[in-house]
Amino acid sequence: MFKRILFPTDGSDITAKALITAVDLARTQGAEIHTLAVKEPFPYSAITEMQPMPPQEFYDAQERFATQHLQQVEQACQAAKVACTMVKVESLHPWEAILEYTRGHDCDLIVMASHGRRGLAGLLLGSETQKVLTHSTTPVLVVR
Repeated sequence: MFKRILFPTDGSDITAKALITAVDLARTQGAEIHTLAVKEPFPYSAITEMQPMPPQEFYDAQERFATQHLQQVEQACQAAKVACTMVKVESLHPWEAILEYTRGHDCDLIVMASHGRRGLAGLLLGSETQKVLTHSTTPVLVVR
């Protein structure tokens, strides 16, 4: 039924729980997982003399976190003998990057956590998951 499952990851605890569901589903369906980590762009508008972090350090940290999150997914896929494609992109709006990747790679299911790094505040203000649900034409499985 499903052949390419997109699993966006931000490394949060609830995303780790959703990963178990995504990998189990991929294994039982004979599907492959595409995992996506969205890096935040540097907030150039916030540059001042008292910048807390230089741009290169910011980029390096974003790259390091994205790599760690993707490697967690890759390890879970390897343990379950599920094919895994890892991708990092930079986007101001993760939900847009998720939908763009889904369309561009013919993913037939998106598996996401109900909320991520932004936690309860994200739920109240409109989480990335809610935006994906609102705008996606691809089925979305939300894991709580």
